[in-house]
Order: sequence, then structure tokens, then C-alpha cells
Amino acid sequence: MRTSASLTRIIGLANVVVVTVAIIGLSLMPSPVRPHAGPPVRAKTEESTPQPSLTPVGPPPGIVATPEFARQVRANELGRVPILMYHRIVRKRMASLDRTPDQLRAELEKLAKKGYVPITAREFAIGDIRVPAGKFPVVLTFDDGHHSHFALDASGNPAPDTAVAVIQEVAARHPGFRPVATFWINKEPFGLRDEASQAAAVRWLVDHGYEVANHTWGHPNLRALKKKKVREQIVRLERLLKKLGVPPSRTMALPYGAMPHGKKVARRGSWDGTRYDFAGVFLAGAEPSLSPYAKKFDPGAIQRIQSNGKKGECRKWCSQHWLEWLDKHPGERYVSDGDPDRISIPGNLRGNIIAKRGLQVIAY
Repeated sequence: MRTSASLTRIIGLANVVVVTVAIIGLSLMPSPVRPHAGPPVRAKTEESTPQPSLTPVGPPPGIVATPEFARQVRANELGRVPILMYHRIVRKRMASLDRTPDQLRAELEKLAKKGYVPITAREFAIGDIRVPAGKFPVVLTFDDGHHSHFALDASGNPAPDTAVAVIQEVAARHPGFRPVATFWINKEPFGLRDEASQAAAVRWLVDHGYEVANHTWGHPNLRALKKKKVREQIVRLERLLKKLGVPPSRTMALPYGAMPHGKKVARRGSWDGTRYDFAGVFLAGAEPSLSPYAKKFDPGAIQRIQSNGKKGECRKWCSQHWLEWLDKHPGERYVSDGDPDRISIPGNLRGNIIAKRGLQVIAY
């Protein structure tokens, strides 16, 4: 996305507004008991002279992308990716961050119909984006591990109208819509207090392809803490995840989107003999993220979009606005070439890319 200096300042201000409003909104909410990569390397670029083609020239998705096929599907793996931020999913909204099950369902249905395919925050951060050719990645993220995100019913299935149940329901109606999301949790995941229930919940999610990762132990404003306390908050949650049988987190979402003093401490560090190293640290707003292959991509401050309509503060900074904007500016959107081993981009963008893990770049 090309932005002028003034627009950049506006976006920066919007980030501050989103974070501030989130802090105020969350502080005013009632407090129910919470139930239930190595460094990038520059890649070699394969360029081609446009060739006319009368028949489809590309292989099936996931095999080998060619310049001709990349051009045919208009692949642009340097485009913007919407990373949607959700909090509570409740029938009666009590704060601006809340969404109802019907609102979540409607947004996911719209994404599925438009060709978006969910990936996890981890997959996005490490650049492992496996999306069919011509489709668009989207990252669904849920903060705080609220009971409205996930619970199992008596039959062992996701309880109706929880976030996971809605995701599974939409995926069942749209086979191309991958049922995955990222849940960043605190010390009482999904409001569960006993270890056995917590372990059963997070293991169900991980076994079904969902990501469960770090949102700190007590959800403090990290900017108000000293570095040692920041590290403690992160490590204590990592230890809980390990106890529950979850792999070490590769991503972390900042509570309230507040970056601690000394930005690096949010991404890497140690406390009491336990280390952490995140591939991506996620903010609270307020625009689609750069591609993880872009030179200017900052894994320590990844942008998200609050899920909401176009009223008030969300008129230009929330999901409805940005998804409509991407529809109107398709050249700015990440479009997959269907080949996880190659990164396809329009030729005029080849100077803006750093490919991770030595992936080959196709510039057409």
C-alpha cells in the first residue's frame, strides 16, 4: 500500500487511538470469572518476458508455479494481508470490541465467498503461507482466551455459538475455507481453572489445527512494566502452555496492543532460566499487514485490524472498511501462486522483497 507522509502519520495516530480505546473499553467491562526461522536471506529472482498463452499454463496448486501461471492468477505475494482481531463473542455486546456470534458468522461467510483462506498467526509470521492459487490469506486472531471462544458440549464438540463452532460451521459450508485461527491466552484459558480441563481444551484446539499461544500471564499493560516484569509475564504463560502440552509459542499478542519500553524484550528474552523467542509480535491495529516477505515487514510489530463495522472510530480503521478497501484495490492485496516453495510477484515489485528460508522468487 502506498502511503503519503501525512497518511502514515494518520495511521500511526490511529494505532494509538485503537490501543487507548481498547484499554478504556476493557477496563470498563465487567469482570466475569473467565470460564470456560533463521534470519531472512535474499532470494534469487527469476524474471520472464510476457508470453502469450491460449491455454492454461499453470500446474495444480502446490506443485510448481511458473511465471506464466503466476501472471495468469495475478499472484502478488508482496500484497497486504488482513489479520483480524476479535475479543469476546457474545449474544449481547457490552463493549465496542465485542462481536455477536451472528456478526462473526456473517464476516466469515463474506470472507469465504470472496476467496479468503484462513492461516494461523504462526504460519503468517514464519512465511509458511499455503493458500491455493488465486486465493487470499486471512488471519483470524482471538485475544484473552475468553469462554466464548471455545468450550466443548456434552458430546465433545465445540459448543454452539462459540468462536470455534462458528468457524467450523462456516468451513463446513465452504470447503475451501480452512478452519484455523490463533487463540492468544492468559493464565485461565477459556475461563477454565483446573489443569485437566485446560489441557483438554488446548489439546483439542492444537489437534484440530488451531494455534494456542502467548498473551502474557495476567494481561497487564506491558508499557507500564519494567523489562524484568515483562519477561516474567511472558515466561509464566509459556510455562503454563508447556504444562498443558502445547508447543512453545512462536507468536505473541501484546495486551492492549501496548509495546513495552525496549521493544526487543517483547520478542526475545528469558526469565528464571526459561527463554522465549517469537517469530512475530502482534499489535492491536489498525491496517492490513505487510507481507512477511516484504523488506519493510517488522516481525516485532505486526499490524492487525479490529473486527467491526464502519461507525465512529471504526469508520476508517476496522474490518469492514479495510476489507472493502482491499476489494477496491486488488493490486494491493496478497494473492497466492499456490506454490509454497516459490514467491510470485509482479516484476515492478522485485526490489521490495526478502524471501525467507531461501524460497525462490518469480517476478513476472
